[in-house]
Amino acid sequence: MRSFDELEQLWLESPPLPRDAGEVQLITVRVGGGAHRCPDRVMVSRELGVEGDRWSLKPDREVGAQITLMSTRAAELVAAGEQPLDAPGDNFLVDLDLSVTALPPGSRLRLGGALIEISALPHLGCSKFRERFGPGALRWVNHEANRGRRLRGVNCRVVEDGPVAVGDRVAVVTRLAPS
Repeated sequence: MRSFDELEQLWLESPPLPRDAGEVQLITVRVGGGAHRCPDRVMVSRELGVEGDRWSLKPDREVGAQITLMSTRAAELVAAGEQPLDAPGDNFLVDLDLSVTALPPGSRLRLGGALIEISALPHLGCSKFRERFGPGALRWVNHEANRGRRLRGVNCRVVEDGPVAVGDRVAVVTRLAPS
């Protein structure tokens, strides 16, 4: 497990992430009880979020948190080669800058065949994240100075249904001005 300082240094030394388009690099379907499936392709819908994901089973579904995206680079840093990349539990790992300056709430992305919108709901690390990656990683993703980077990822809502596959393009369709 990496410390806060080690994670911060590795992040600062890494090249900038793409701001306009990237690629879906991993799909995770959370099936409950901490178990995940990593299919090559899923259907994303306004009704169910990611088909088969536990979000659709919640009685009090928050539409602004239908699906989650995390930067592959941030996931690789916290996993440190000790955990699988699906361990954070985000539906999609992407090589795209997810920061608030790159994608303010309301910005829209084409994710494979689906259209999604960045939510204003913060996506923060929790006790499960701490158990999997350690206190340094939890502190790093939740640190006040890092909130704008969205290291833990971003919540989204589905605007248009569509299929999404590993290797699909993820592209900014509408980028709102930061508020």
